[in-house]
Amino acid sequence: MKLYKKILIYLALALILIVLGYFFVGTAKPAENIKWGVDFSIGQAEDFGLNWKETFLAILDDLRVKNLRVSAHWDLIEPKEGTYDFSDLDWMIGEAEKRNVEIILAMGMKTPRWPECHTPQWAEGLKQNEQQQKILYLEKEIILRYQKTQNIKYWQVENEPFFPFGKCLMVSPAFVKEEVSLVKSLDLFKRPVVISDSGEGSLWFATAGIGDIVGITTYRRIWFKEIGIYFNFPLPPIFYSRRAQLIDKLFSKKVINVELQAEPWCQTSLWQCTSEEQNKTMNLEQFKKNIEFARQTGIDEFYFWGVEWWYWLKTVKQDDAIWQEASKIIKG
Repeated sequence: MKLYKKILIYLALALILIVLGYFFVGTAKPAENIKWGVDFSIGQAEDFGLNWKETFLAILDDLRVKNLRVSAHWDLIEPKEGTYDFSDLDWMIGEAEKRNVEIILAMGMKTPRWPECHTPQWAEGLKQNEQQQKILYLEKEIILRYQKTQNIKYWQVENEPFFPFGKCLMVSPAFVKEEVSLVKSLDLFKRPVVISDSGEGSLWFATAGIGDIVGITTYRRIWFKEIGIYFNFPLPPIFYSRRAQLIDKLFSKKVINVELQAEPWCQTSLWQCTSEEQNKTMNLEQFKKNIEFARQTGIDEFYFWGVEWWYWLKTVKQDDAIWQEASKIIKG
């Protein structure tokens, strides 16, 4: 019996070492041609005191972005029950279309930016199943409205639905499947559906099993409030590369990065954060490091998370260093 236990222990240790070696040892082939894009949020721009339309046009005309992710936040689209206001989303998509900018349009219970669940006040008291039904109605309206808009290249259904982050519950796989089924049944062009997941805190299997494309996040330096320290993720590029390969082999699904950290992660809201604290998690040097890290993962499509902050630095703080560096990268 003792020998049997020893063999099991050795086998377990060997398996652990093999897994660690697979995910943490080695280098990936850098992607030769990376598509760089940005995530844009009206609310984030306004929180910085910026004119969001001016900011958006600067992103298109100065940075010359050709890949963009925007969100159909529930509280902005349906401020009153059954009354939809698409005017801002229409404007953004229209301006992007004029410039041949391709869009990922995110929708669902959870959409990018804090607090993740952008629930309108009128819906806060509804039961979860009632909220879900309202979301399906909203998604139907979105698809029917924009299905002929050819510069929308992907639909994104939910934002990190299976990751416990934000002021809301995780979204169930069953409901996400229902959402994806609805989107696919309505879309004339049968565009791919992205489902996003934490780059650091998940194996991505659940998202790969439902969506057509796995959209991941990548953060390098954050404020870890649970333990009260600034924290560098000790994960090498191969950690992302090998998991992307695994998703390809097991599910035949592509992995893209929909959220590459390019802004600070502060103890407070970013627009309330001092310049000194901002520099602890993001500055020009860290920005360049994150870009090089992204290249080394071998993934070939990235969306920067933080363009509103860059524009605030440029126009309010008269510091355009990151804006100019991003411009060089995006324009190639």
